Amino acid sequence: MKTNSSAMQLSAVIATAALCAGLSVPVAAQSDFPAKNLQMVVPYTAGGSADAMSRAIAQRLSAAWGKNIVIDNRAGASGMIGAELVAKAEPDGYTLLGTTSSYPATAATRAKLPFDPTKAIVAVGTIARAPMLVAVHPSVPVKNIKELIALAKKNPGKFNYGSSGTGGNNHFSGALFAAAAGIKMVHVPYKGISLAVTAVASGEIEILISSSSALLPITQGNRVRILGVTSLEKSAMFPDVPTVASQGAPGYEYQLWWGIFAPAGLPADRLAFITAAINKIVASGDMKKFLDAQGAEPWTLPAAKLATLLPDEIARYKKAAQIAGIKPQ
Repeated sequence: MKTNSSAMQLSAVIATAALCAGLSVPVAAQSDFPAKNLQMVVPYTAGGSADAMSRAIAQRLSAAWGKNIVIDNRAGASGMIGAELVAKAEPDGYTLLGTTSSYPATAATRAKLPFDPTKAIVAVGTIARAPMLVAVHPSVPVKNIKELIALAKKNPGKFNYGSSGTGGNNHFSGALFAAAAGIKMVHVPYKGISLAVTAVASGEIEILISSSSALLPITQGNRVRILGVTSLEKSAMFPDVPTVASQGAPGYEYQLWWGIFAPAGLPADRLAFITAAINKIVASGDMKKFLDAQGAEPWTLPAAKLATLLPDEIARYKKAAQIAGIKPQ
């Protein structure tokens, strides 16, 4: 009996020490979650990258937790309709939001929203990120970013860069590149990325910064030339492509990302529980294989960075909007 009592005391000491150290120890508040099925709102139509990433996480969380996670595609208002639904939901962990870096970009360019985009939603886990590629039409006589910058400086305002529309990732990435490189380019918005890709492939525009999934199909047959990758450090996905930052645009970085969010006010222990589950999935070989096929890299953040992700990103996009001359509407 003495031995059992000592063992119990030792276990209690270890558990207490682990909690103080911030280690994962099951507690009652976590062990009863989830007790029912969950809803994951995707604020875009089915079939896109946000939908694919959210479904991949939802399926794996469902398998781990033994509960169904229903995907609810609530498209509209550039993702704000679905985001509002989650922002106003009960902060109990049963309603989640699967979205992308387009959320802070849109939030930064809206003058009025029915909720506070920096405070009403909190990040519970990041999934992946992916750099973009800088492509030019072969008629542009350059072989790298340094040469492009030099040529653009000699011909201010001569070169056009395309986008899928005003305030989109192609627009922001192009405007920030021009600012970092100290050059002037003309923004040409299209109604969708496919039209912008067709435009750079045909020579209608000279430059397009976009995702690898959009650009790689037209790299065949010398239809475009890839000059740089928008990650700050060399990308494992494109080891032979130098970064834009290393070629005359110091500090330039622009990456797309995907993550899972919840209504603000979610209890800290439940938030940590969901975060740990997502991080475990993202670190798995199965998920890496899925992300490789999507042209993305696994990406997780420490708790402190996760807590400030949305405020930091929205502030960054507001600055980008000023540089791009985009007025909140």
